[in-house]
Amino acid sequence: MRKFILVYNPVSGDASFKFKLDHVIECFQKKGCIIIPLRVSNEQETKSFVMLSREIAVDGIIVSGGDGTIHEVINSMLEGEIDLPLGIIPSGTSNDFAAYLQLDKNIEACVEVITAGKSKTFDVGKVNNKYFFNVASAGLLTSVAHSADSMLKNTLGKIAYYLKGLGELPNFRALKMRFIADGQVIEDDIFLFLVMNSGNVGGFPNLVPDAKIDDGKLDLFIVKKCNLPELMGLFISFLKGIHCNSKYVTCIQAEHIYIECTEEVDSDLDGELGPKLPLDIRVVPGKIKVFSM
Repeated sequence: MRKFILVYNPVSGDASFKFKLDHVIECFQKKGCIIIPLRVSNEQETKSFVMLSREIAVDGIIVSGGDGTIHEVINSMLEGEIDLPLGIIPSGTSNDFAAYLQLDKNIEACVEVITAGKSKTFDVGKVNNKYFFNVASAGLLTSVAHSADSMLKNTLGKIAYYLKGLGELPNFRALKMRFIADGQVIEDDIFLFLVMNSGNVGGFPNLVPDAKIDDGKLDLFIVKKCNLPELMGLFISFLKGIHCNSKYVTCIQAEHIYIECTEEVDSDLDGELGPKLPLDIRVVPGKIKVFSM
């Protein structure tokens, strides 16, 4: 029988996954698979599955949670040199990576994908000494993500981010930044930047239509300084998918991106607090294997 370690965060999203655990185990057992559940609630606990996967021969790692939990699991796997395919059961507030892979929260459908045994190899980004699978960012969205109330996020999901963002817009200052993308230099006052591995960020599908997670490239997405009505209009254009031609948006594909700022700024990696700028970002092609159809 195939065996999988299931790493799950009991407080991800609406904190309901723990009540579905028995059903998850039942679904896998019907497919002839043994599940070894591992409850994690912080970064240190997340790393414990690495040792477990060395003690017990398993066929893959499954993670249930949002983008933040997946981020911690992938970093632990890569740091621990665990070369196993990853299965995803999305259950967090933010599930951008799962959405890009067209995985929904239907447990039976996720079990089908994992037990089919087909995996694809995807790129990751590496920033300083950490990895990200979906996005590295700084600016307006980053400050919103880390200041929104956790209870509100769990209750309202992505709406909580947008409500918080609307409240902060009048007070947000542009940041003077310098980007070097494969030798191309950009210096400007910006509201935010995203270095994307997939095209799905913040619940916006196809924010960068050409972004692919297996093309050996990262996509730098910059929103330049503009006035408040223009910024509101720009966010509406994100929803409509008509933003790429805006004079306030810059998109560049690159393998190596260096970013610095004139002031101290925190970054965000897959929704988790990342290192302070400057950032030295590179694509690492074909670094992870993920169960997918």
